[in-house]
Amino acid sequence: MSTNLEKLEIYKIAMELETDVHRFIKLFPLEEKYRKTDQLKRSSSSVADNIAESHGRYGFRDKAQFLYLARGSAEEASSQLERANHLLELHQDQQIGELVSEYDILAKKINGYIRYLKTQNKTV
Repeated sequence: MSTNLEKLEIYKIAMELETDVHRFIKLFPLEEKYRKTDQLKRSSSSVADNIAESHGRYGFRDKAQFLYLARGSAEEASSQLERANHLLELHQDQQIGELVSEYDILAKKINGYIRYLKTQNKTV
């Protein structure tokens, strides 16, 4: 089933980042399987989940609330990546830097989408 959600740029980016995070956590030590990896999986999937939830809402406030949650989850995933690299001594500074940068860009795009929705709300 295809919806307009798949056409939404921030959703596509969130899905790609979730896939990238899932690939990246394969580098983690096995003993972290239910610690850092689980946290990262949940925060990275939460970004796309909250964007989807927002898309399914009608009013601006409802939409914005879930987009704020998506933005917060993006910040959480970014922070967890940086901390995992440091705490687990993964020595993956370049890959972590790229993922963190992509989450920063996504957070800005979510902000832009919120602004867009706000302008649409005023014209209705």
